Amino acid sequence: MLSYERMSKPESEESQSVPFREIILALLRADVVTLFITLVLPHLPRLLRQLTGSYEVLDYETKLELLDAAGELARYTKHQKVKFLQDNVIAFQDQAWGDGEIFVDYQCSPGFPVDHYRDGNKYRVLISLRETKNRGDIETFHIERTIRNGFVRTIEDYQVDVDHNTRKLSLTVVFPKERIPKRVKVMEQKTQRSQDLSIEDLETLPDGRRQITWATEKPKLFQSYVLRWEW
Repeated sequence: MLSYERMSKPESEESQSVPFREIILALLRADVVTLFITLVLPHLPRLLRQLTGSYEVLDYETKLELLDAAGELARYTKHQKVKFLQDNVIAFQDQAWGDGEIFVDYQCSPGFPVDHYRDGNKYRVLISLRETKNRGDIETFHIERTIRNGFVRTIEDYQVDVDHNTRKLSLTVVFPKERIPKRVKVMEQKTQRSQDLSIEDLETLPDGRRQITWATEKPKLFQSYVLRWEW
């Protein structure tokens, strides 16, 4: 902070200029560790919360059900258990993308969808919570939407983006009993790493449909995980 004293005579323009050289030299001579402890450390928790968003995800379960053999109709469900990291949170944001009509039917609980808009190749859905959440509160969001003509190709992808710190993540795809996949693999989109999943790992549901699940703990922040199958 700069302070000014009342002078009996006006100072010249040169003497009134900010002494940038002296300030820079003082900073260079300063103890960086002391500056960090004094200026940054007290605010570090708040800064970290702002960087990672208003909540962290404790458990993130997603499921895609292919409702017919042509891939013309599908149902997407998401169960996301979150812990809020800030006070006075009144809204939650969902996101969606993909081929076909991705908002044939949209439902969520708790809350009510009040707006959705396009952001690049995604749509963002603003959900009003109809109540205020504070730091430490835990809530589980249940979201379901129907997709038409979204998975009609021979090779298809099911992608989940991790944009908050997440402890557990799982992706499940349910295939109709009339058409099971020939090959399935999981990929990290940014690193292009992939892992083949065994068709023998397909579970048979009571109604004859087959499903496969991939799960991980502490997925990478800002990574996209993709289940790709050929059927």
